[in-house]
Amino acid sequence: MQYQAINLNEKLSELNDLWSLKVIGEMNDYQFKLIKIAGEFEWHSHEETDKVFMVIEGEMIIDFRDGQVKISKGEMIVLPKGIEMKPSAEKECHIMLVEPRSIVNNDGTESELTAANDTWI
Repeated sequence: MQYQAINLNEKLSELNDLWSLKVIGEMNDYQFKLIKIAGEFEWHSHEETDKVFMVIEGEMIIDFRDGQVKISKGEMIVLPKGIEMKPSAEKECHIMLVEPRSIVNNDGTESELTAANDTWI
């Protein structure tokens, strides 16, 4: 087996499109995904799984029906399943997500923001 560190900045430099998740690693049935965001995503929820957002660069906001949270560089949040959310960022923000392999970014609601699943960089 070959052991090699994953350089997050190198992987992020390969991302060109906003809101396009790319897998950089797996652990059991969970994937580590990188994404660049700016502007607003759509309201959605993940009924089957919790979700982890870790901000690597910038700042993001997640709106909920009953509040809002701001997550800055070096911070993370764990959201329980079933919570309706709307992620956004005023300026480009770089994020790592941890979620099960089968999860689609907007819980399967087809739109122009639906990202291809299980795409590696």
